[in-house]
Amino acid sequence: MTKIIRSEDCGNSPKNKFVENIEIAIAKNDTEFLLSAIDSDIHWHIIGQKSAQGTNEFLETLTGIFQSSEVAEITINHVMTHGKAGSVNGSRKHKNGKTYQFCTVYEFSNAKGTSVKEITHYAIESNLYPKVK
Repeated sequence: MTKIIRSEDCGNSPKNKFVENIEIAIAKNDTEFLLSAIDSDIHWHIIGQKSAQGTNEFLETLTGIFQSSEVAEITINHVMTHGKAGSVNGSRKHKNGKTYQFCTVYEFSNAKGTSVKEITHYAIESNLYPKVK
């Protein structure tokens, strides 16, 4: 079971809550929710890794990413949306012991923010560099 620590940014914004829920669904591999939230021609850019186009590639990529290690905990620090765009940043701790800091940028299909047509995801493994004193 994935531990979820939500942002306090979502308050009264349905779009903020929607984007936060998508990020959590990705971490939990919740394909049912994701299929209801994305366009059929979704474009998912995972910077430095892969690009996926369409729901089939999206689902294959999602399965491949977390096949080696499930997410044990996700922390959402901030969520912001405006017009047809939104972003989420935070951290993910995986069951294999690795931790990633991430930022994901979402582009909505419309200004209401009811469906996502493009996702750009940046992630950095937290323990890649020695700690600065």
